[in-house]
Amino acid sequence: MYSLIKSLTALLLMPMPLMAVTFATGWMIRRLGRYRLGDSLMITAMLLLLLAAWAPVADALLEPMESKYAALTVWPQERQIEAVVVLGGGWQPERSWSITGRLSESSGIRLMEGLRLWHQRPDLPLLVSGGGPGPEMTMAHGYAEAAEALGVPPERIVELASPNDTAAEAKAVQALLGGGAQVLLVTSASHMPRAVRHFEVAGLVPVAAPTHYLANRAEGFGLAYWVPSAPELRKTERALYEALGLLAIQWEH
Repeated sequence: MYSLIKSLTALLLMPMPLMAVTFATGWMIRRLGRYRLGDSLMITAMLLLLLAAWAPVADALLEPMESKYAALTVWPQERQIEAVVVLGGGWQPERSWSITGRLSESSGIRLMEGLRLWHQRPDLPLLVSGGGPGPEMTMAHGYAEAAEALGVPPERIVELASPNDTAAEAKAVQALLGGGAQVLLVTSASHMPRAVRHFEVAGLVPVAAPTHYLANRAEGFGLAYWVPSAPELRKTERALYEALGLLAIQWEH
């Protein structure tokens, strides 16, 4: 029940539904004769939604999260790493596409970074994580299938197929490796601060290996950069979602 409430709260606090509710509230208030208040709410909703979909705002919100942990360009030789852990994203197991096509953008990039790092220490296990509705429908299974197709021996791949969120992923890794284990943690850069916190709470020592950067990817500052767009709105949503997730950790622990 808590997970459902948390998911619904995060969904309703995203810019599009929140501003839609604000706009509808303003419209109803205006219908009741409170024109100034109603107009103010409707205009505010439209302006805030435009700002949320504007690249300078979206980048300003997302970039601090993505830059909290530096990219891991070389293997951390000074650390006693016990495994490379790739956190789950999204995939579409029911599609008839190739395995790489069924992975979402974030999942494909996370796995690619995980494999890049694992190939520097192929003696270590590659832990791939993420649940799903059935044994061959889990995110972990999709990762494992893709990793095997890309040359990772099956005996090096460990599927953590039960976790459905980051906290559960951290607990599953802790149950497998034990408390105090140092792991190379691969996930999207915006998700990394929350992921690191969950792994630390679980008693692990994560070494951040962020990837899948979204902020400040514009090539120059042409007209398109200054026009509000759906991709920029998604970046703002990502920043707000991760901020809410970090806040939820404080309540949970």
